[in-house]
Amino acid sequence: MDKLTELISTTNNWITTHILIVMLIGAGIYFTIRTGFVQIRLFGQMVKQVFDSRDVDGDGISSFQAFAIGIASRVGTGNIAGVAIAVTLGGPGAVFWMWLVAFLGMATAFIEATLAQLFKIRWHDGTFRGGPAFYIQRGLGSRKWGVVFALFLICSFGVSFEMVQANTIADTLKTQFEVNPWVTAAILLVLCGPIVYRGLKAVAKASEIVAPLMAIVYIGLAAAVVVMNLDKVGPTFSLIVENAFGLRETLGGLAGSMTAAMMNGVRRGLFSNEAGEGSAPNAASTAHVTHPAKQGLIQSAGVFVDTILVCSATAFILFNADPEALKPYWTSPDPAGADMTIAALKSTLGAWAGPVMVVLICVFAGSSVIGNFAYAEVNMDFLTKGKAWGDKLLKAIVIVSIVLGSVAELKLVWNFADLTMTGMALINIVSIVMLGKWAFGALQDYLRNRERPFVATGNPSMPGELPTDIWVHGGTDSPSGSPAAVH
Repeated sequence: MDKLTELISTTNNWITTHILIVMLIGAGIYFTIRTGFVQIRLFGQMVKQVFDSRDVDGDGISSFQAFAIGIASRVGTGNIAGVAIAVTLGGPGAVFWMWLVAFLGMATAFIEATLAQLFKIRWHDGTFRGGPAFYIQRGLGSRKWGVVFALFLICSFGVSFEMVQANTIADTLKTQFEVNPWVTAAILLVLCGPIVYRGLKAVAKASEIVAPLMAIVYIGLAAAVVVMNLDKVGPTFSLIVENAFGLRETLGGLAGSMTAAMMNGVRRGLFSNEAGEGSAPNAASTAHVTHPAKQGLIQSAGVFVDTILVCSATAFILFNADPEALKPYWTSPDPAGADMTIAALKSTLGAWAGPVMVVLICVFAGSSVIGNFAYAEVNMDFLTKGKAWGDKLLKAIVIVSIVLGSVAELKLVWNFADLTMTGMALINIVSIVMLGKWAFGALQDYLRNRERPFVATGNPSMPGELPTDIWVHGGTDSPSGSPAAVH
């Protein structure tokens, strides 16, 4: 088993380092240039769309709820533990490369979310379904690669990541409060089980409340740290930038390495904000909007919240902590992650911050559990064409994964999840580059008249006739889809 774990880890590390990172950054640069730096010139529109998108007619999912589902899945324990590990291994400069990746990723997120909206289909419960599996089949004409992508995503987000997040909660509660993992499993079943079994709409309603609240509380704690250390804000930025290029020693006292900072920062940034990975578009496709580009802007804002705000909050907590409190972590051969962030916050705000952080970690991980389920549900629907048995099977798998994750060792599961996530990202990047012209056309149409609903038929901005029965009357107000539209 150890040899298998090592083999999977080595294989995934090689693919990630030599192929995936290059493709993700290359795609980010390409989409940034082709959209005219959409993440800068339309940033105000991103913020406006997030706050103007809470309402929806009928029984569907609002644009804000789809945004919240994405945040719920994105903002997980990786934002607390992962950033600490990246900084430990790569130094403060890793944060600079996280920022750069997030900046480029905002353009990529815009493209894939817009494509998810363009190629979505109407579902029988009043919601929509879409995402990479759907735009691969409907845009590129390949059901086969859509199926491969869907299988990769279900393995990652429906099984492995559910186990990892549950394990994080169980481990944290056991370490901090000596809670038996089986007790944690029972608590998670009580809290998450009903939401999972009620399906996508229940996930949307829960995420709409939990996701923004947890991000605000955590950023608030980081803001308190900054206010208490205002004189260190300038030096902290200098530390990050200088270390990014190997010009200053790391906090552990070792010579700063530009390569280590870049690799750890890039990897953490890419897998934290999920831009280009193909996961967030599954949530983006479910929203009711009057224009595909609006949801693209909203999901782009999600990358900003995840990395620029939440991950940076962790970094500033670490860099403004008492050096003596973190000394054991900087010199440890095994990066500690969440424990390091908790120790940093306690050294600045006091012991009361420890229990607060434990609760936050549990909420972060718990929200990821239900957010991950939403992604998996969309892809199970794609595979089974809406058959009831597929929905029941997925819910049972997720529940079992939560229980097993709470009580099991997960090193092999985590490495397997990395590998399947890499596979889905490679498929998605190739697909969105090939389909990018449709998203560029939607952006051009949006810029011509931001208040006019999108109509695909006969639209001069589009590269051709969009295969859809949704974007024909303007917005998402077309009649209910026929069985052919659903399948």
